[in-house]
Amino acid sequence: MSSRSTLSYFHWSFAFTAIGLLAGGYIGYTATGTVLGALGTAFIVGVLCVLEISLSFDNAVVNATILKDMDAVWRRRFLTWGILIAVFGMRIVFPLLIVAIAASLGPVEAVTLAMREPERYAQILTDAHVGIAAFGGTFLLMVGLKFFFDAEKDTHWFHLIESRFSKAASIEAIEIVIVLLAIYGLSLALGDQAHEFMVAGTLGLVSFLAVKGVGTYMEASQEAMEGAYKSGAASFMYLELLDASFSFDGVIGAFALSNNLFIIAIGLGVGAFYVRSMTIMLVDKGTLAEYRYLEHGAFWAILALAVIMYAQTLTHIPEVLTGLIGATFIGFSVWSSVRHNRAEAAVEAGEGKEAGTAAAE
Repeated sequence: MSSRSTLSYFHWSFAFTAIGLLAGGYIGYTATGTVLGALGTAFIVGVLCVLEISLSFDNAVVNATILKDMDAVWRRRFLTWGILIAVFGMRIVFPLLIVAIAASLGPVEAVTLAMREPERYAQILTDAHVGIAAFGGTFLLMVGLKFFFDAEKDTHWFHLIESRFSKAASIEAIEIVIVLLAIYGLSLALGDQAHEFMVAGTLGLVSFLAVKGVGTYMEASQEAMEGAYKSGAASFMYLELLDASFSFDGVIGAFALSNNLFIIAIGLGVGAFYVRSMTIMLVDKGTLAEYRYLEHGAFWAILALAVIMYAQTLTHIPEVLTGLIGATFIGFSVWSSVRHNRAEAAVEAGEGKEAGTAAAE
């Protein structure tokens, strides 16, 4: 367990916050020619950063659960290469790719569209939301269900519910059945967009199964060193897909604040640095072991986010509400963990007194 101070984990995040705010201010000043315009744009960058953090704190917890058992080399690569993929890949390249496919444009044309016609760019990306929500929601739903439908899981937060999930895990592939039924059931309510939802949802399911399958194969390698290396590679791919699924909602929601691709990328990118800093802190400080229900809270938040992404194909749900639901699960799980730790300490103290009294007698 690390003895570093909490703030020391966020030095790079603070530095990139300053750079991001200055970059946002510069873009705002260039566009408007006024100090007020620069301050307004810098403020939007700050709000986008907060949006990303609020939507992705549970992502940091889940990342930490995987990283703590990950090969050291690949852990370092995730925290270095991974941040580049998260900032530039998911916040810039991925939205451009969606627009390029949806509008049948080339990569250069998509970039030109984002720069010269941001309103049209935003509209194309928003129109593709059904497919994005289906893919991301399905992937996250599988992540959440896989955690709870585990026959070997013996620590339960909401005991009445989670214990039954563990027992039901004896039914082969029950989480896949649930997800397929959810995809089919929701598609019935989508009319003309039903096919798009079913295809994207199926691809999300296949992506999850493919990554987990590759990971299982690599872990079974007979060569220990090579197996560990390959297992790290599989975990890396899984974490990047997980990060992608979490980022979908933030990227789409960001267009409510700005149509400028670069402002959105800066704001969400800075937020991604904080998520990485929180991940490192959780791993180094052994927070998951200290707060026994924190992991549960994160996976309940993931299930909630998956349901929200599905629901957003039918109606708009404010990003603020999405962030609050996740934060509530995380906060409540920390509070429950503290209560459990205090109760255990009280029991141990009582047993110690009884032992001392017996010895004296």
